[in-house]
Amino acid sequence: MARPGMLIALIVVFQTLISSSTTEFVFEDVFNDPERDTFLHGTFPEGFIWGAATAAYQIEGAWDEDGKGPNIWDAFTHIPGKTYDNQNGDVACDSYHNVERDVEMVKELGLTHYRFSLSWSRIFPTGFTHQVNPAGVQYYHRLIDALLEASIQPAVTLYHFDLPQMLEELGGWENEMMVLYFQAYADFCFNEFGDKVKIWFTINEPKVIAIQGYEAGIFAPGKTRPGYGTYRVVHTMLKAHARAWHTYDQKYRATQGGKISIVFNSFWSEPADPENQADVEAAERMRLFELGSMANPIFGNGDYPELVKAVVGNMSRAQGLTVTRMPSFTPEEQQLIKGTADFFGLNHYSTRFVAYKKPEFNPIPTVYDDFQAEFSSDPVWPQAASEWLKVVPWGFRRLLNWIKNNYGDVPIYVTENGVSEPDGALNLDDELRTKYYRSYINEALKASKIDGVNLQGYFAWTLLDNFEWASGVSERFGLYHVDFNDPARTRRAKNSALTYTQIIKDNGFPSDEQAKVEL
Repeated sequence: MARPGMLIALIVVFQTLISSSTTEFVFEDVFNDPERDTFLHGTFPEGFIWGAATAAYQIEGAWDEDGKGPNIWDAFTHIPGKTYDNQNGDVACDSYHNVERDVEMVKELGLTHYRFSLSWSRIFPTGFTHQVNPAGVQYYHRLIDALLEASIQPAVTLYHFDLPQMLEELGGWENEMMVLYFQAYADFCFNEFGDKVKIWFTINEPKVIAIQGYEAGIFAPGKTRPGYGTYRVVHTMLKAHARAWHTYDQKYRATQGGKISIVFNSFWSEPADPENQADVEAAERMRLFELGSMANPIFGNGDYPELVKAVVGNMSRAQGLTVTRMPSFTPEEQQLIKGTADFFGLNHYSTRFVAYKKPEFNPIPTVYDDFQAEFSSDPVWPQAASEWLKVVPWGFRRLLNWIKNNYGDVPIYVTENGVSEPDGALNLDDELRTKYYRSYINEALKASKIDGVNLQGYFAWTLLDNFEWASGVSERFGLYHVDFNDPARTRRAKNSALTYTQIIKDNGFPSDEQAKVEL
Protein backbone atom coordinates (compact mmCIF):
# COMPACT_ATOMS: atom_id res chain seq x y z
CA MET A 1 0.00 0.00 0.00
CA ALA A 2 1.38 3.42 -0.99
CA ARG A 3 2.32 5.76 1.82
CA PRO A 4 0.37 9.08 2.07
CA GLY A 5 3.51 11.08 1.38
CA MET A 6 4.13 9.12 -1.79
CA LEU A 7 0.57 9.68 -2.98
CA ILE A 8 0.87 13.41 -2.38
CA ALA A 9 4.14 13.49 -4.34
CA LEU A 10 2.50 11.66 -7.28
CA ILE A 11 -0.43 14.07 -7.23
CA VAL A 12 1.94 17.06 -7.29
CA VAL A 13 3.85 15.61 -10.26
CA PHE A 14 0.58 14.91 -12.10
CA GLN A 15 -0.71 18.44 -11.47
CA THR A 16 2.62 19.86 -12.62
CA LEU A 17 2.36 17.98 -15.90
CA ILE A 18 -1.26 19.01 -16.46
CA SER A 19 -0.84 22.69 -15.59
CA SER A 20 2.69 23.39 -16.75
CA SER A 21 3.09 21.42 -19.96
CA THR A 22 2.13 22.93 -23.29
CA THR A 23 2.35 21.85 -26.90
CA GLU A 24 5.44 24.01 -27.24
CA PHE A 25 8.55 22.40 -28.79
CA VAL A 26 11.98 24.01 -29.04
CA PHE A 27 12.94 22.06 -32.18
CA GLU A 28 9.41 21.69 -33.50
CA ASP A 29 10.45 20.28 -36.90
CA VAL A 30 12.68 17.58 -35.42
CA PHE A 31 11.78 16.77 -31.83
CA ASN A 32 7.99 16.92 -31.55
CA ASP A 33 6.95 13.75 -29.77
CA PRO A 34 4.11 14.93 -27.47
CA GLU A 35 5.13 12.57 -24.66
CA ARG A 36 8.87 13.04 -24.96
CA ASP A 37 9.58 16.53 -26.30
CA THR A 38 6.80 18.78 -24.98
CA PHE A 39 8.27 21.79 -23.23
CA LEU A 40 7.80 21.83 -19.44
CA HIS A 41 7.25 25.02 -17.50
CA GLY A 42 8.58 25.09 -13.97
CA THR A 43 11.58 26.03 -11.90
CA PHE A 44 14.54 24.27 -10.36
CA PRO A 45 14.91 23.81 -6.59
CA GLU A 46 15.85 26.81 -4.48
CA GLY A 47 19.62 27.19 -4.24
CA PHE A 48 20.23 25.59 -7.64
CA ILE A 49 23.75 26.27 -8.93
CA TRP A 50 24.03 28.13 -12.24
CA GLY A 51 27.47 28.33 -13.78
CA ALA A 52 29.69 28.39 -16.84
CA ALA A 53 32.90 26.44 -17.29
CA THR A 54 36.33 26.96 -18.86
CA ALA A 55 39.74 25.27 -18.84
CA ALA A 56 43.15 26.85 -18.29
CA TYR A 57 44.92 25.86 -21.52
CA GLN A 58 41.90 26.75 -23.61
CA ILE A 59 41.64 30.36 -22.42
CA GLU A 60 44.66 31.59 -20.45
CA GLY A 61 47.40 32.04 -23.03
CA ALA A 62 50.63 33.46 -21.55
CA TRP A 63 52.04 30.00 -22.15
CA ASP A 64 55.61 30.90 -21.18
CA GLU A 65 55.14 34.07 -19.10
CA ASP A 66 55.90 34.83 -15.46
CA GLY A 67 57.66 31.57 -14.70
CA LYS A 68 55.09 29.13 -16.10
CA GLY A 69 56.57 25.80 -17.18
CA PRO A 70 55.61 23.90 -20.36
CA ASN A 71 52.76 21.43 -20.34
CA ILE A 72 51.90 18.63 -22.75
CA TRP A 73 49.62 20.85 -24.84
CA ASP A 74 52.35 23.45 -25.21
CA ALA A 75 54.59 20.72 -26.59
CA PHE A 76 51.90 18.99 -28.67
CA THR A 77 50.54 22.08 -30.43
CA HIS A 78 54.03 23.20 -31.44
CA ILE A 79 54.45 20.03 -33.53
CA PRO A 80 53.30 20.75 -37.11
CA GLY A 81 50.19 18.88 -38.19
CA LYS A 82 48.81 18.10 -34.76
CA THR A 83 46.05 20.72 -34.70
CA TYR A 84 43.72 22.46 -37.13
CA ASP A 85 45.76 24.88 -39.25
CA ASN A 86 48.65 24.38 -36.78
CA GLN A 87 46.88 26.62 -34.27
CA ASN A 88 47.91 26.64 -30.61
CA GLY A 89 46.95 28.05 -27.24
CA ASP A 90 49.97 30.30 -26.80
CA VAL A 91 47.61 33.29 -26.53
CA ALA A 92 44.15 31.69 -26.77
CA CYS A 93 41.67 34.14 -25.15
CA ASP A 94 44.50 35.82 -23.24
CA SER A 95 42.53 35.40 -20.02
CA TYR A 96 45.78 35.64 -18.08
CA HIS A 97 45.71 39.36 -18.90
CA ASN A 98 41.92 39.76 -18.90
CA VAL A 99 40.78 38.66 -15.45
CA GLU A 100 38.61 41.71 -14.97
CA ARG A 101 36.74 41.28 -18.26
CA ASP A 102 36.15 37.56 -17.70
CA VAL A 103 34.71 38.22 -14.25
CA GLU A 104 32.60 41.01 -15.70
CA MET A 105 31.09 38.52 -18.17
CA VAL A 106 30.35 36.10 -15.37
CA LYS A 107 28.52 38.90 -13.56
CA GLU A 108 26.60 39.88 -16.71
CA LEU A 109 25.29 36.34 -17.02
CA GLY A 110 24.11 36.34 -13.43
CA LEU A 111 25.99 33.13 -12.60
CA THR A 112 26.18 31.84 -9.07
CA HIS A 113 29.37 29.85 -9.82
CA TYR A 114 32.27 29.93 -12.28
CA ARG A 115 34.11 26.70 -13.01
CA PHE A 116 37.71 27.07 -14.17
CA SER A 117 40.84 24.96 -13.97
CA LEU A 118 44.27 25.57 -12.52
CA SER A 119 47.27 25.16 -14.78
CA TRP A 120 49.50 22.72 -12.88
CA SER A 121 52.63 23.97 -14.66
CA ARG A 122 51.78 27.62 -13.96
CA ILE A 123 51.89 26.85 -10.25
CA PHE A 124 54.66 24.23 -10.39
CA PRO A 125 56.76 24.66 -13.57
CA THR A 126 58.22 21.15 -13.35
CA GLY A 127 55.14 19.54 -11.85
CA PHE A 128 56.95 18.86 -8.57
CA THR A 129 55.86 20.76 -5.49
CA HIS A 130 59.34 21.66 -4.29
CA GLN A 131 59.50 24.44 -6.89
CA VAL A 132 56.54 26.80 -6.67
CA ASN A 133 55.95 29.74 -9.02
CA PRO A 134 54.65 32.68 -6.92
CA ALA A 135 53.36 34.58 -9.96
CA GLY A 136 51.14 31.63 -10.94
CA VAL A 137 49.75 31.30 -7.43
CA GLN A 138 49.04 35.01 -7.30
CA TYR A 139 47.21 34.90 -10.65
CA TYR A 140 44.69 32.40 -9.29
CA HIS A 141 44.30 34.38 -6.07
CA ARG A 142 43.47 37.44 -8.17
CA LEU A 143 40.85 35.51 -10.13
CA ILE A 144 39.29 33.90 -7.06
CA ASP A 145 39.24 37.17 -5.12
CA ALA A 146 37.63 39.01 -8.06
CA LEU A 147 34.94 36.36 -8.29
CA LEU A 148 34.19 36.46 -4.57
CA GLU A 149 34.05 40.25 -4.63
CA ALA A 150 31.39 39.89 -7.34
CA SER A 151 29.48 37.36 -5.19
CA ILE A 152 30.41 34.52 -7.56
CA GLN A 153 31.58 31.23 -6.08
CA PRO A 154 34.68 29.66 -7.67
CA ALA A 155 34.41 25.98 -8.62
CA VAL A 156 37.94 24.77 -9.30
CA THR A 157 39.21 21.88 -11.41
CA LEU A 158 42.68 20.69 -10.46
CA TYR A 159 43.44 18.93 -13.73
CA HIS A 160 41.94 19.60 -17.16
CA PHE A 161 44.16 17.84 -19.74
CA ASP A 162 47.37 19.92 -19.27
CA LEU A 163 49.99 17.77 -17.52
CA PRO A 164 53.37 19.42 -16.89
CA GLN A 165 55.70 18.27 -19.67
CA MET A 166 58.40 17.09 -17.27
CA LEU A 167 55.97 14.66 -15.64
CA GLU A 168 54.97 13.36 -19.07
CA GLU A 169 58.61 12.67 -19.81
CA LEU A 170 58.59 10.44 -16.72
CA GLY A 171 55.73 8.39 -18.17
CA GLY A 172 52.78 10.67 -17.51
CA TRP A 173 49.56 8.99 -16.45
CA GLU A 174 51.01 5.60 -17.36
CA ASN A 175 53.41 6.00 -14.43
CA GLU A 176 52.07 4.77 -11.07
CA MET A 177 54.01 7.58 -9.37
CA MET A 178 51.52 10.07 -10.81
CA VAL A 179 49.19 9.05 -7.98
CA LEU A 180 51.59 10.61 -5.47
CA TYR A 181 52.59 13.54 -7.67
CA PHE A 182 48.94 14.50 -8.13
CA GLN A 183 48.21 14.06 -4.43
CA ALA A 184 51.02 16.46 -3.53
CA TYR A 185 49.80 19.02 -6.07
CA ALA A 186 46.22 18.75 -4.81
CA ASP A 187 47.36 19.08 -1.19
CA PHE A 188 49.12 22.34 -2.00
CA CYS A 189 46.06 23.74 -3.80
CA PHE A 190 43.68 22.83 -0.98
CA ASN A 191 45.99 24.49 1.52
CA GLU A 192 46.57 27.58 -0.64
CA PHE A 193 43.08 28.26 -2.01
CA GLY A 194 40.72 26.11 0.07
CA ASP A 195 39.60 28.86 2.43
CA LYS A 196 38.04 30.55 -0.62
CA VAL A 197 36.99 27.54 -2.73
CA LYS A 198 34.05 25.37 -1.68
CA ILE A 199 33.68 23.18 -4.79
CA TRP A 200 36.59 21.13 -6.12
CA PHE A 201 36.90 18.83 -9.11
CA THR A 202 39.95 16.59 -9.20
CA ILE A 203 40.26 15.38 -12.80
CA ASN A 204 38.20 16.32 -15.83
CA GLU A 205 37.11 13.48 -18.13
CA PRO A 206 39.60 10.69 -17.42
CA LYS A 207 38.22 8.49 -20.22
CA VAL A 208 38.53 11.26 -22.83
CA ILE A 209 42.13 11.96 -21.81
CA ALA A 210 42.91 8.26 -21.91
CA ILE A 211 41.35 7.43 -25.27
CA GLN A 212 42.30 10.59 -27.15
CA GLY A 213 45.73 11.09 -25.61
CA TYR A 214 47.01 7.57 -24.98
CA GLU A 215 45.04 5.31 -27.36
CA ALA A 216 44.25 7.31 -30.49
CA GLY A 217 47.04 9.87 -30.05
CA ILE A 218 45.03 12.80 -31.41
CA PHE A 219 45.21 14.78 -28.16
CA ALA A 220 48.29 15.59 -26.11
CA PRO A 221 50.54 13.83 -25.29
CA GLY A 222 49.87 12.12 -28.64
CA LYS A 223 50.71 8.58 -27.54
CA THR A 224 49.28 5.49 -29.20
CA ARG A 225 48.91 2.57 -26.83
CA PRO A 226 46.25 0.50 -28.63
CA GLY A 227 44.38 -1.97 -26.51
CA TYR A 228 45.77 -1.03 -23.12
CA GLY A 229 46.61 2.68 -22.93
CA THR A 230 43.04 3.71 -22.09
CA TYR A 231 42.68 1.19 -19.29
CA ARG A 232 46.06 1.90 -17.76
CA VAL A 233 45.59 5.68 -17.71
CA VAL A 234 42.06 5.54 -16.27
CA HIS A 235 43.35 3.12 -13.63
CA THR A 236 46.04 5.56 -12.51
CA MET A 237 43.70 8.56 -12.60
CA LEU A 238 41.07 6.90 -10.43
CA LYS A 239 43.68 6.15 -7.78
CA ALA A 240 45.08 9.68 -8.03
CA HIS A 241 41.60 11.11 -7.61
CA ALA A 242 40.98 8.91 -4.58
CA ARG A 243 44.21 10.00 -2.90
CA ALA A 244 43.33 13.65 -3.46
CA TRP A 245 39.79 13.14 -2.11
CA HIS A 246 41.09 11.49 1.06
CA THR A 247 43.65 14.27 1.49
CA TYR A 248 40.86 16.85 1.41
CA ASP A 249 38.58 14.76 3.58
CA GLN A 250 41.18 14.13 6.27
CA LYS A 251 43.09 17.43 6.33
CA TYR A 252 40.81 20.21 5.11
CA ARG A 253 37.11 19.39 5.08
CA ALA A 254 36.52 20.12 8.78
CA THR A 255 37.92 23.64 8.56
CA GLN A 256 37.16 24.58 4.94
CA GLY A 257 33.73 22.95 4.59
CA GLY A 258 33.93 22.29 0.87
CA LYS A 259 32.89 19.49 -1.48
CA ILE A 260 35.05 17.51 -3.87
CA SER A 261 34.47 15.04 -6.68
CA ILE A 262 35.62 14.03 -10.18
CA VAL A 263 34.12 14.83 -13.59
CA PHE A 264 33.00 12.18 -16.08
CA ASN A 265 31.96 12.61 -19.69
CA SER A 266 29.25 10.55 -21.36
CA PHE A 267 27.07 10.38 -24.43
CA TRP A 268 23.66 8.82 -24.09
CA SER A 269 23.76 5.47 -25.90
CA GLU A 270 20.38 4.56 -27.37
CA PRO A 271 19.75 1.14 -28.94
CA ALA A 272 19.68 1.44 -32.73
CA ASP A 273 16.79 -1.04 -32.74
CA PRO A 274 15.02 -1.23 -29.37
CA GLU A 275 13.32 -4.45 -30.53
CA ASN A 276 16.69 -6.11 -31.14
CA GLN A 277 18.08 -7.59 -27.92
CA ALA A 278 21.63 -7.51 -29.28
CA ASP A 279 21.34 -3.74 -29.83
CA VAL A 280 19.79 -3.23 -26.39
CA GLU A 281 22.70 -5.10 -24.81
CA ALA A 282 25.24 -3.23 -26.95
CA ALA A 283 23.84 0.14 -25.81
CA GLU A 284 24.01 -0.86 -22.15
CA ARG A 285 27.50 -2.29 -22.63
CA MET A 286 28.57 1.03 -24.15
CA ARG A 287 27.14 2.94 -21.18
CA LEU A 288 29.12 0.73 -18.83
CA PHE A 289 32.34 1.07 -20.81
CA GLU A 290 32.04 4.83 -21.19
CA LEU A 291 30.62 5.88 -17.84
CA GLY A 292 30.19 2.86 -15.58
CA SER A 293 33.84 1.85 -15.78
CA MET A 294 34.74 5.11 -14.06
CA ALA A 295 31.64 5.67 -11.92
CA ASN A 296 31.27 2.16 -10.52
CA PRO A 297 34.60 2.16 -8.64
CA ILE A 298 33.59 5.40 -6.89
CA PHE A 299 29.81 5.26 -6.61
CA GLY A 300 29.47 1.48 -6.65
CA ASN A 301 31.50 -1.33 -5.10
CA GLY A 302 35.00 0.07 -5.60
CA ASP A 303 35.67 -1.99 -8.71
CA TYR A 304 35.04 -1.96 -12.45
CA PRO A 305 31.67 -3.34 -13.63
CA GLU A 306 31.72 -7.12 -13.86
CA LEU A 307 30.49 -7.00 -17.45
CA VAL A 308 33.33 -4.72 -18.54
CA LYS A 309 35.94 -6.89 -16.85
CA ALA A 310 34.47 -10.02 -18.44
CA VAL A 311 34.32 -8.54 -21.94
CA VAL A 312 37.93 -7.29 -21.89
CA GLY A 313 39.13 -10.54 -20.33
CA ASN A 314 37.36 -12.68 -22.91
CA MET A 315 38.56 -10.51 -25.77
CA SER A 316 42.12 -10.65 -24.45
CA ARG A 317 42.06 -14.45 -24.31
CA ALA A 318 40.55 -14.67 -27.79
CA GLN A 319 43.37 -12.42 -29.02
CA GLY A 320 45.92 -14.90 -27.72
CA LEU A 321 46.95 -13.09 -24.54
CA THR A 322 47.52 -14.95 -21.29
CA VAL A 323 46.32 -12.05 -19.13
CA THR A 324 43.62 -9.43 -19.53
CA ARG A 325 44.56 -6.06 -20.98
CA MET A 326 42.55 -4.40 -18.19
CA PRO A 327 44.39 -3.81 -14.90
CA SER A 328 42.69 -4.78 -11.66
CA PHE A 329 42.36 -3.09 -8.30
CA THR A 330 43.61 -4.78 -5.17
CA PRO A 331 41.14 -5.09 -2.27
CA GLU A 332 42.99 -2.23 -0.56
CA GLU A 333 42.69 -0.05 -3.66
CA GLN A 334 38.98 -0.81 -3.91
CA GLN A 335 38.51 0.44 -0.36
CA LEU A 336 40.63 3.49 -1.19
CA ILE A 337 38.48 4.43 -4.19
CA LYS A 338 34.97 3.49 -3.07
CA GLY A 339 32.90 6.46 -1.91
CA THR A 340 35.40 9.16 -2.88
CA ALA A 341 32.87 11.69 -4.18
CA ASP A 342 30.57 14.25 -2.61
CA PHE A 343 28.52 14.57 -5.81
CA PHE A 344 28.39 13.22 -9.36
CA GLY A 345 30.09 15.51 -11.90
CA LEU A 346 28.77 14.97 -15.44
CA ASN A 347 29.79 16.43 -18.78
CA HIS A 348 27.24 15.69 -21.48
CA TYR A 349 26.81 16.96 -25.03
CA SER A 350 25.16 14.46 -27.34
CA THR A 351 23.42 11.13 -28.02
CA ARG A 352 24.13 8.33 -30.49
CA PHE A 353 22.51 5.13 -31.67
CA VAL A 354 24.40 1.97 -30.76
CA ALA A 355 24.10 -1.30 -32.67
CA TYR A 356 25.72 -4.65 -31.96
CA LYS A 357 28.92 -5.30 -33.87
CA LYS A 358 30.40 -8.76 -34.15
CA PRO A 359 33.73 -8.92 -32.26
CA GLU A 360 36.81 -8.29 -34.36
CA PHE A 361 40.14 -9.88 -33.53
CA ASN A 362 42.64 -7.54 -35.12
CA PRO A 363 46.37 -8.27 -35.01
CA ILE A 364 46.73 -5.23 -32.77
CA PRO A 365 43.77 -5.05 -30.33
CA THR A 366 42.13 -1.71 -29.61
CA VAL A 367 39.69 -0.51 -26.99
CA TYR A 368 37.21 0.06 -29.81
CA ASP A 369 37.17 -3.70 -30.51
CA ASP A 370 36.14 -4.30 -26.91
CA PHE A 371 33.01 -2.18 -27.30
CA GLN A 372 31.52 -4.58 -29.88
CA ALA A 373 29.39 -1.70 -31.05
CA GLU A 374 28.94 0.58 -34.00
CA PHE A 375 27.58 4.10 -33.77
CA SER A 376 25.14 6.05 -35.90
CA SER A 377 22.75 8.98 -35.73
CA ASP A 378 19.49 10.12 -37.23
CA PRO A 379 20.17 12.37 -40.25
CA VAL A 380 17.49 14.81 -39.08
CA TRP A 381 19.29 15.51 -35.80
CA PRO A 382 20.81 19.03 -35.95
CA GLN A 383 24.56 18.93 -36.57
CA ALA A 384 27.01 21.06 -34.59
CA ALA A 385 30.35 22.27 -35.93
CA SER A 386 31.99 19.40 -34.07
CA GLU A 387 31.62 16.23 -36.13
CA TRP A 388 30.84 14.15 -33.04
CA LEU A 389 28.14 16.47 -31.70
CA LYS A 390 24.53 15.98 -32.75
CA VAL A 391 21.80 17.93 -30.95
CA VAL A 392 19.52 15.38 -29.23
CA PRO A 393 17.90 16.93 -26.14
CA TRP A 394 15.90 13.88 -24.99
CA GLY A 395 19.05 11.82 -24.49
CA PHE A 396 20.11 14.15 -21.68
CA ARG A 397 17.11 13.25 -19.54
CA ARG A 398 17.62 9.54 -20.17
CA LEU A 399 21.26 9.74 -19.12
CA LEU A 400 20.40 11.57 -15.90
CA ASN A 401 17.86 8.89 -15.10
CA TRP A 402 20.35 6.11 -15.88
CA ILE A 403 22.74 7.61 -13.32
CA LYS A 404 19.98 7.77 -10.72
CA ASN A 405 18.86 4.21 -11.44
CA ASN A 406 22.40 2.84 -11.18
CA TYR A 407 23.89 4.94 -8.37
CA GLY A 408 20.91 6.05 -6.32
CA ASP A 409 19.94 9.48 -5.09
CA VAL A 410 23.41 10.94 -5.61
CA PRO A 411 23.61 14.76 -6.01
CA ILE A 412 24.43 15.54 -9.65
CA TYR A 413 26.19 18.62 -10.99
CA VAL A 414 26.11 18.94 -14.78
CA THR A 415 29.62 20.33 -15.13
CA GLU A 416 29.61 20.85 -18.93
CA ASN A 417 26.87 21.09 -21.53
CA GLY A 418 26.98 23.07 -24.74
CA VAL A 419 27.19 23.10 -28.52
CA SER A 420 29.67 24.29 -31.15
CA GLU A 421 29.14 26.44 -34.20
CA PRO A 422 31.72 26.95 -36.97
CA ASP A 423 34.23 29.75 -37.04
CA GLY A 424 33.46 32.45 -39.59
CA ALA A 425 32.21 35.98 -39.96
CA LEU A 426 31.04 37.64 -36.76
CA ASN A 427 27.52 36.46 -35.98
CA LEU A 428 26.09 37.00 -32.52
CA ASP A 429 22.71 35.53 -33.47
CA ASP A 430 23.60 31.95 -32.52
CA GLU A 431 20.16 30.39 -32.93
CA LEU A 432 21.33 26.78 -32.68
CA ARG A 433 23.05 27.40 -29.34
CA THR A 434 20.06 29.32 -28.00
CA LYS A 435 17.76 26.41 -28.85
CA TYR A 436 20.28 23.92 -27.51
CA TYR A 437 20.37 25.53 -24.08
CA ARG A 438 16.60 25.96 -23.88
CA SER A 439 15.94 22.35 -24.88
CA TYR A 440 18.71 20.65 -22.88
CA ILE A 441 18.06 22.64 -19.71
CA ASN A 442 14.38 21.89 -20.09
CA GLU A 443 15.16 18.17 -20.28
CA ALA A 444 17.16 18.62 -17.08
CA LEU A 445 14.12 20.29 -15.53
CA LYS A 446 11.99 17.27 -16.46
CA ALA A 447 14.55 14.96 -14.87
CA SER A 448 14.47 17.07 -11.72
CA LYS A 449 10.73 17.79 -11.33
CA ILE A 450 9.13 14.72 -12.89
CA ASP A 451 11.70 11.96 -12.43
CA GLY A 452 13.10 12.98 -9.06
CA VAL A 453 16.72 13.13 -10.18
CA ASN A 454 18.77 14.90 -7.51
CA LEU A 455 20.12 17.56 -9.86
CA GLN A 456 21.73 20.41 -7.95
CA GLY A 457 23.67 22.41 -10.51
CA TYR A 458 24.32 23.16 -14.18
CA PHE A 459 27.42 24.65 -15.84
CA ALA A 460 27.26 25.76 -19.48
CA TRP A 461 30.21 25.02 -21.74
CA THR A 462 31.60 27.51 -22.26
CA LEU A 463 31.86 31.10 -21.09
CA LEU A 464 33.69 32.28 -24.20
CA ASP A 465 34.96 30.93 -27.51
CA ASN A 466 38.29 29.28 -26.85
CA PHE A 467 41.02 26.98 -28.14
CA GLU A 468 39.11 23.77 -28.76
CA TRP A 469 42.00 21.30 -28.45
CA ALA A 470 42.94 19.65 -31.77
CA SER A 471 40.25 21.67 -33.55
CA GLY A 472 41.93 24.97 -32.66
CA VAL A 473 39.56 27.92 -32.92
CA SER A 474 37.59 26.41 -35.81
CA GLU A 475 34.79 25.34 -33.44
CA ARG A 476 33.14 27.94 -31.23
CA PHE A 477 31.35 26.87 -28.03
CA GLY A 478 31.21 30.23 -26.27
CA LEU A 479 28.35 32.25 -24.87
CA TYR A 480 30.63 35.17 -25.70
CA HIS A 481 32.29 35.65 -29.07
CA VAL A 482 36.05 36.18 -29.04
CA ASP A 483 37.79 37.99 -31.89
CA PHE A 484 40.97 35.94 -32.29
CA ASN A 485 42.25 38.38 -34.94
CA ASP A 486 42.18 41.23 -32.45
CA PRO A 487 45.24 41.41 -30.16
CA ALA A 488 42.86 42.60 -27.41
CA ARG A 489 40.75 39.44 -27.87
CA THR A 490 37.55 41.49 -27.70
CA ARG A 491 34.59 39.64 -26.18
CA ARG A 492 30.97 40.19 -27.26
CA ALA A 493 27.85 38.59 -25.83
CA LYS A 494 25.93 36.33 -28.20
CA ASN A 495 22.16 35.95 -28.12
CA SER A 496 22.62 32.64 -26.30
CA ALA A 497 24.18 34.59 -23.43
CA LEU A 498 21.01 36.65 -23.14
CA THR A 499 18.88 33.51 -23.22
CA TYR A 500 20.97 31.81 -20.55
CA THR A 501 20.88 34.95 -18.40
CA GLN A 502 17.08 34.90 -18.47
CA ILE A 503 16.94 31.20 -17.61
CA ILE A 504 19.20 31.86 -14.62
CA LYS A 505 17.15 34.85 -13.53
CA ASP A 506 13.97 32.75 -13.70
CA ASN A 507 15.67 29.69 -12.16
CA GLY A 508 14.25 27.72 -15.06
CA PHE A 509 11.12 28.26 -17.14
CA PRO A 510 8.27 29.54 -14.98
CA SER A 511 4.77 29.59 -16.43
CA ASP A 512 3.00 32.90 -16.90
CA GLU A 513 1.05 32.18 -13.73
CA GLN A 514 4.25 31.47 -11.76
CA ALA A 515 5.87 34.63 -13.07
CA LYS A 516 2.86 36.70 -11.94
CA VAL A 517 3.00 35.18 -8.47
CA GLU A 518 6.72 36.01 -8.21
CA LEU A 519 6.03 39.60 -9.27
